[in-house]
Amino acid sequence: MGSLAWLAAAVVLGFHAHVTNRWYPLVPGTVYVYRGVKDGQPSRDVMTVSRRTVTIDGAPCVVVDDRLYLRGKLRERTTDWYSQDDLGNVWYFGENTAELDRAGRVTSREGTWRAGRDGAQAGIFMPAHPHPGQSGRQEHYPGQAEDHYRVLRLRTSVSVPWGRSRAALETAEWTPLEPGVLDHKYYVAGVGTVLEQTVRGGDERNALVSVTRR
Repeated sequence: MGSLAWLAAAVVLGFHAHVTNRWYPLVPGTVYVYRGVKDGQPSRDVMTVSRRTVTIDGAPCVVVDDRLYLRGKLRERTTDWYSQDDLGNVWYFGENTAELDRAGRVTSREGTWRAGRDGAQAGIFMPAHPHPGQSGRQEHYPGQAEDHYRVLRLRTSVSVPWGRSRAALETAEWTPLEPGVLDHKYYVAGVGTVLEQTVRGGDERNALVSVTRR
């Protein structure tokens, strides 16, 4: 979405931090635990929907904390910001990310961006009513964050340690920053992301193990 289109959307649509989209609900206090493989190592990813909110580029956003462990060591620490518009679309307003070495020292903050700064713009992370063939840009910060998505199927089967579903939403995701790499994601209504796996250009996988609410 170009700057003029974003300004038009911001004027027309209202935003709020209460994210209720059926495919990507972000209920404060919810903790998602995933297990899989990253960089050839066993991984554990803990995503917590906090009760904190922050206003970014004029939009109230819910704060989501994400912690990635490789072989039991914290290796990535990320804070994400999401907002929902009045139509039910979930927007991604940026992330503050840090990669850590085995001693816990920050080695990189590559990928960090915030809508409204340095030309970065929010994108739609999950549409209100996804349909096969629908596509869009989830984030826009040239050279740092350029993820795109395309809806593949609305009723597909998926099986992970958390459970099974025959009515999952499947999407493809890619970025021009990593040509040749393609990921598929699976979402279950009322839950959110249950599986993410690289289908071309790598072997990463992240499967939902549990969902709890505090």
